[in-house]
Amino acid sequence: MQKKTCVGWREWVMFPDFGSFHVKAKVDTGAKTSALHAFFVEPFERQDTPWVRFGLHPQQGTSGPEIICEAPVKDRRQVTDSGGHKEDRYVIETALQIASHTFITEMTLTNRESMLFRMLLGRNTLSGHFQVDPELSFLCGGNKESHNGL
Repeated sequence: MQKKTCVGWREWVMFPDFGSFHVKAKVDTGAKTSALHAFFVEPFERQDTPWVRFGLHPQQGTSGPEIICEAPVKDRRQVTDSGGHKEDRYVIETALQIASHTFITEMTLTNRESMLFRMLLGRNTLSGHFQVDPELSFLCGGNKESHNGL
């Protein structure tokens, strides 16, 4: 059995498919699917395939910078948040990098502007790659200064 990398309750993650920006993510083993903040989500078609264009504010606590991304739509699902509210969300697949691990994972797009973290890392992303130590943070390295201020 391969030894899994340990992550803390919050970690820096990077999105190589969207320009390699970093986001501070909360590790949430209570969430099945990862969720990424998108302040707007706009569906469109590209070569008869459903795509979505979405805007990100990767830095928590501010509305800048703005990063506009596009991705094929993998699915659309009804998700129940921690408050019990149901929401239809677009699901995308994209590369995600945590420390030296880069892999494809799926995530939902939702407006997390009022939340402390712009991303949640759910069980589907963590499974097979990581184990969680809830007493620690940023075990995979990184801080604001080493991540372009994001």
